[in-house]
Amino acid sequence: MTSVDKTRCRKYLKDFDFKRLFIQELGWDHYSAGLEIPLNNHFYNLSAIAQKRGMVVFICSPFEDGFIPENSIRCKIEIQVAKSFHEHFIIYTDKNKTAQIWLWVRREAGKPLARRNHKYTINQPGDSLIQKLQSIAFSLEEEDTLTITDVTRRVKGAFDLDRVTKRFYDRFKKEHSQFLGFIEGITETFDREWYASVMLNRLMFVYFIQKKSFLDSDPDYLRNRLNMIQEKKGKNKFLGFYRHFLLRLFHEGLGRPDHSAELDELIGHVPYLNGGLFLLHSIEEKYKNIQIPDDAFEKIFDFFDQYQWHLDERPLKADNEINPDVLGYIFEKYINQKQMGAYYTKEDITDYISKNTIIPFLFDTAEKKAGKYFKGENSIWTLLQSDPDRYIYEAVRKGIDKELPPEIKAGLKDISKRGEWNKPAPEDYALPTEIWREVVARRSRYEEVRSKILHREIHSINDFITYNLNIRQFAQDVIENCESPELLRAFWHAIEKVTVLDPTCGSGAFLFAALNILEPLYDACLDRMQSYLEELDSSGEKHRPEKFSDFRNVLSQIEKHPNRRYFIFKSIIINNLFGVDIMEEAVEICKLRLFLKLVAQVESVDNVEPLPDIDFNIRAGNTLVGFATYEEVERAVTSKLDFDNTMGKIEEKAGDVDRLFGLFRKMQTAHGMDSKDFVEAKKQLRDKLKILEDTLNRYLAGEYGIEEGDKKSYKKWLESHQPFHWFIQFYGIIKAGGFDVIIGNPPYVEYSKIKKDYSVKGYKTESCGNLYAMMIERSFRLLFNNGRKGMIVPHSSICTDRMEPLISIFSKCSQYSWFSTYCIRPSKLFIGVDQRLAIYIVQKGNLSLASYSSKYHRWQEEFRSYLFHLTQYINVSKTNFPNSIPKIHSIIECNLWTKLMKFLPLSKNLKIKYSEEIICFHNAPRYWIRAMDFTPYFWNEREGEQISGHVKSLSLLTKLDSSVVVTVLNSSLFYFWFITLSNCRDLTLREIETFPIDLNKMKISVKNKLAELCVKLMKDLKSNAQRKECQYKTTGKVIYDEFYPKYSKPIIDEIDRVLAEHYGFTEEELDFIINYDIKYRMGKESQEED
Repeated sequence: MTSVDKTRCRKYLKDFDFKRLFIQELGWDHYSAGLEIPLNNHFYNLSAIAQKRGMVVFICSPFEDGFIPENSIRCKIEIQVAKSFHEHFIIYTDKNKTAQIWLWVRREAGKPLARRNHKYTINQPGDSLIQKLQSIAFSLEEEDTLTITDVTRRVKGAFDLDRVTKRFYDRFKKEHSQFLGFIEGITETFDREWYASVMLNRLMFVYFIQKKSFLDSDPDYLRNRLNMIQEKKGKNKFLGFYRHFLLRLFHEGLGRPDHSAELDELIGHVPYLNGGLFLLHSIEEKYKNIQIPDDAFEKIFDFFDQYQWHLDERPLKADNEINPDVLGYIFEKYINQKQMGAYYTKEDITDYISKNTIIPFLFDTAEKKAGKYFKGENSIWTLLQSDPDRYIYEAVRKGIDKELPPEIKAGLKDISKRGEWNKPAPEDYALPTEIWREVVARRSRYEEVRSKILHREIHSINDFITYNLNIRQFAQDVIENCESPELLRAFWHAIEKVTVLDPTCGSGAFLFAALNILEPLYDACLDRMQSYLEELDSSGEKHRPEKFSDFRNVLSQIEKHPNRRYFIFKSIIINNLFGVDIMEEAVEICKLRLFLKLVAQVESVDNVEPLPDIDFNIRAGNTLVGFATYEEVERAVTSKLDFDNTMGKIEEKAGDVDRLFGLFRKMQTAHGMDSKDFVEAKKQLRDKLKILEDTLNRYLAGEYGIEEGDKKSYKKWLESHQPFHWFIQFYGIIKAGGFDVIIGNPPYVEYSKIKKDYSVKGYKTESCGNLYAMMIERSFRLLFNNGRKGMIVPHSSICTDRMEPLISIFSKCSQYSWFSTYCIRPSKLFIGVDQRLAIYIVQKGNLSLASYSSKYHRWQEEFRSYLFHLTQYINVSKTNFPNSIPKIHSIIECNLWTKLMKFLPLSKNLKIKYSEEIICFHNAPRYWIRAMDFTPYFWNEREGEQISGHVKSLSLLTKLDSSVVVTVLNSSLFYFWFITLSNCRDLTLREIETFPIDLNKMKISVKNKLAELCVKLMKDLKSNAQRKECQYKTTGKVIYDEFYPKYSKPIIDEIDRVLAEHYGFTEEELDFIINYDIKYRMGKESQEED
């Protein structure tokens, strides 16, 4: 960092000599330009005085009254400036040259743009502003290599995070296994594996904080202490490094505030961290003689020392760098490896689900308190019209400033001129892998959404989900532009009180996403509170002492803490985030990751505050087993004749626990908390919870047939079922109606696989046969009415008959719902796992008002970063189909659906009993349906020639009808039907029998045309077929014919043209069908059919 002369900087600031400050002191370049911004019938004049690689510094002159414009005006000015100069500073000054407000925009990857104000008055020394200026000073030596990216500090290293994390993870698994082998004194394998993870978690945490010199000012603290102990006591002694030093560092040093002189001599100066991470672990209580030799730590330190440990959020620049994000990935991978059916959820998924549930809930809540600002001419929605493109994702806007080439533009009005539309589009128009057809559709979507914004048709927070607008940016802007203290209060109370739950939290991916959603909103509220106070104080107006007293109290509470960002994160973790997981180890890792996030905010050891104790926020237990609500407990208690008012006593005790929990949370955000009082409060809380747990466990065990006096069976049941009673663990939240927001990725595990370990009771979705279905049902029970919920689950959850009970719950319990679906080819959301997926977002309610759906998404990996910004929904409330939510996303598809549903289903024409008119179809299609009027060749070594197990048959009444059905099944129209309604993997009789065709009403001329095309198509399929051989363990050599419908596409197009005549499709609708999913169906991979 280039040093600056603070004395000169201070003088330039006091003299309002910004030109000399930037050019002579900070090393910026001369630049002059002027802007005149019209606002509210006034003009604001801005003059540019310097620039650096395109980042421009503007001075905004005071208005006629001589004062700096208020915050709302400053925000509007900044929006206008940004249209001409993307990167900029604006310095607002008053006429008397006594005050300045510096405004710049913080741009962080994955976060909304956030305006930052810094107020300076000539009576201040200006040290904090000068410190910020030092970071934007540049030297002559930097000039040759300097870019706008450097200037704006948006450095993006060309660095492959996935590659580094995989390399570290592979080595971590090996080292974990070897470390496990060193541990002695733990008899049970499960406990030994768990303790190995506990120790490595602690050591990795210490590695991060030692590299910031938080431990006795020594960046190599652990290695040096190991050497010191070995020099004093020798190597591998019983009271060696593990027992003599490490346990004391954890339990007494980092885990307690008061250190004896003898302890200080042993461990040096280390901060008290609390947080539960370093307290005596349950395994350490269970096994008193654990021993780990020094060799184990030497090996681990050798591994760790190969990496640079950075406790910050900067992008990595070298293959040997590790930050908390990398560690988070490793923990996810490790936990998911141990948990059957759990998958690593990438940040784009967690962000998409979290922002579209949390932010809508905040708006719903704020609207209840300040409803007048959500309606009328001056509502918050008018922000959209000031700059529509600000809220339309950049991916949607790609290339819209360019005129379409003539040969592409010609096809907009004349369908016959779309010959070039299926070809790849150049980079200046297209996102990676886009063809022209997709570019045109995306541009059309942009125009549609922009028009809706300008015509004020976007006027609810649900519209942001439906039209996929930048909801995070809008939320940020609404708070920053708040022109009413009442509205600000409404948002602040919503934000500080929202409860977000992940009921299967694993190592915390979704809770981290929630933390990152809430943090900038917390910050924006605090900034806006501060600006209200500054405006009030500088106005000189007489006011009541209590005016904005709530704002003053909030800000004064924060000022007691050495680090504002730390306080914000800590407040969110304590007050807003909740998680449960059946795996103790996952819960510990989740807490560790949250602790690392907190410590990353601290720059100096002197500013380290005790970490929060979140043992009552992030808990271990079985989400599916236990009493969730008052009604469930009451049902169990009253079934046994409640003569002594047991229910009343349970409720009273639960209320006591909740009050203690509230006190416990307040203690943690209060500055200067007494650690002894804190420990006592936690013990009291644990003891009272234990009594309640025991009571409810006895009642629940009775429902499982466990006799009250059978201690052995009861103990075994407790260990296998791990009951978690939501009613008492989160009593206050459940009593208030439930959690406000529930998000997550439940395990995809067949119930039959875990039934030997534990069983569930009382679930309507038990017949669905998979744990995720029961998790969804449970989470609806735990959700506040009008609350928001979002999860990623298998795609089959919304399109198979097996899931009828679950689909019924979605229908009956959701006011609004949005479903988007994702394929596994050519790329997939969960790398390395063939799992077709669906993301659902719902607002809970008993009356279904609207349901929205997307298309079935396919993409190539280089397109992944744009995928969620391009998700498009359409209302499918009226497109009813049994046990399936149609996967469509456009008006054309809705029109096609309407026309199709006017015809009777094919089932009316199928012959149930055997007929000589047999057709065959392959039941596992990918990009093409393969139906034939002949039996495809198939032979295996064990059984000889026969019909393949993948080939199924249908019987029809006449030869003509069978020919018609063969062509229909091969058509792109039927493929559209199949993708829209099925699980997109298995072609079943459901999709065939329900296909609306009405052969009895089909014109004979149409039938004859289709029959002719059937002959033509069968001949073409045979001519393009290839005979293939493969080897299977069970059947030996297999020889079969492989068919390639891709090469028969011209004939299939003729079939669709004839069908268009039958259904009355328009030219535009026919064009859609013929080109449905064309990029992937005609791509290279389409040859690789099963």
